[in-house]
Amino acid sequence: MSKRDYYEVLGVDRKASADEIKKAYRKQAMKNHPDRNPGDKEAEARFKESAEAYEVLSDPQKKQIYDQYGHEGLGGPFQTGGFQWSDFTHASDFSDIFDNLDSIFGGGIFGNLFGGRGGGRRGPQRGEDLRVPLELTLEEIARGVHKKIKINRLQACEVCHGTGSREGASAATCSTCGGVGQVRQATRSIFGQFVNVTTCPTCRGEGKVVKDPCGACGGEGRVRGAATVSVSIPAGVSSGNYIPMRGQGNVGPRGGPAGDCIVFIEEKPHELFERHGNDVLYDLAVSFSQAALGDEVEVPTLSGRVRMKIPPGTQSGKIFRLRGKGVPEVNGYQVGDQLVRVSVWTPTRLSKREEELFQELARLENGKVPAGGKGLFEKMREVFG
Repeated sequence: MSKRDYYEVLGVDRKASADEIKKAYRKQAMKNHPDRNPGDKEAEARFKESAEAYEVLSDPQKKQIYDQYGHEGLGGPFQTGGFQWSDFTHASDFSDIFDNLDSIFGGGIFGNLFGGRGGGRRGPQRGEDLRVPLELTLEEIARGVHKKIKINRLQACEVCHGTGSREGASAATCSTCGGVGQVRQATRSIFGQFVNVTTCPTCRGEGKVVKDPCGACGGEGRVRGAATVSVSIPAGVSSGNYIPMRGQGNVGPRGGPAGDCIVFIEEKPHELFERHGNDVLYDLAVSFSQAALGDEVEVPTLSGRVRMKIPPGTQSGKIFRLRGKGVPEVNGYQVGDQLVRVSVWTPTRLSKREEELFQELARLENGKVPAGGKGLFEKMREVFG
């Protein structure tokens, strides 16, 4: 099954700015997040698809390659559909041609396919990336927060200092690849000679092999450990957002560079507020007398309690807006609002005096209840658009 165009996945134009791409991704992530669509495999697939698209289009280098070569360019090496074989039928040495292209694109893209000098991976392997979930309260999300998290990861062995060799010993040059880290296999065709360059299976591209392994790490050069790191969370994040921490993942074997730690944000459900984008909704219960006569009440917000006026004649379902009391936009200047939805509380048990007063009120009302009017659903739809 072929991949969809990344711009189509996010629903943006190919000339979209970085901010437009970010906003489109946040919209897709919020809509298709697994927490909002439990058991929906299609929504989960769309969520992963939009994350993959954003990972490419938010990276200027990857975006440039994708814009020029499409999905094939990201697969490195390129597929044969990216150029015409007829253009090279008179070339006697393919490796020279693609070595020149390697120098333009930074090496390795074409050489790995056709045997150019820049192809293939050499040297120690990079460590694996780690995924760490981080739960945040709505209050922490509203103001931004610094967190210290514990990461269980592979760290450099302190006995051999990451070399993988026993003390006093050193790694030997790989006899399979001669220390190059690559093996080549040449074949001939009507187009000329092709050289297939692959990572050496013996040393896995490192160019060296451990002959006398360290007893502490078994020659890997790394052992399991734990570390506490600090991460800064900007205000306004939501579930599905992630923060990459470069070089905080597993260290690579035998001195290889460390991978990244990807911190995934998970928003805890709040006992008082319901989040809708950057706005938050709070349900306020008032009595019959407060709704009819009006009152000034205290309302909780994400930044503390505030006083709010209930005008006389307030109907159940009425929604009031507290400006700037919601969640800030990530890396932006706008702040959402708090919506206060009034619900008129009906007592379940009445004292004798209360019952007498309500009976008197019923006689005075004499069926003066208006018919029709907007329902609660219509009111909410007007507020949230």
